Amino acid sequence: MTDDNTQSRSATRTDGGTMTESYLDKEINIFRPATPFMRDHLRVIWLSFAAWVIVIFGPPTATLFAPDLMSGTTVLGFPLHFALGALITPLGALLLSVGYALQRDRLDTKYGISHDVESAAPDERGTEDEDTETDSDTVAADGGAE
Repeated sequence: MTDDNTQSRSATRTDGGTMTESYLDKEINIFRPATPFMRDHLRVIWLSFAAWVIVIFGPPTATLFAPDLMSGTTVLGFPLHFALGALITPLGALLLSVGYALQRDRLDTKYGISHDVESAAPDERGTEDEDTETDSDTVAADGGAE
């Protein structure tokens, strides 16, 4: 078994054609991503985070700055601050989770990342076919080891 730092990385391509050796040797910086996949994925993460902050902290902040509006308006018979905090906020968090999963699937398709069982390493499937050759030097497209 070879050490991860000394593996041959010359033939493996990731993220739409970026050579693995230049990809893995770069320092990871969340403000200046090294590859197109990382840039697109971080864009999805930052936009999801911004939406999450608005959904989660919006109702309490609105109640703090406009208490008359939030207490005087009713939704389904409940004060607006209660309806937003108890009904809309959890639903919004759930929808953000679904939206993130859909965007991540779209990125995986765009960059050719597959999560199929057939493409998994032999020990992940539980059996190893004699006809199947395994390449221990392969690297997943998102930077992790396959």
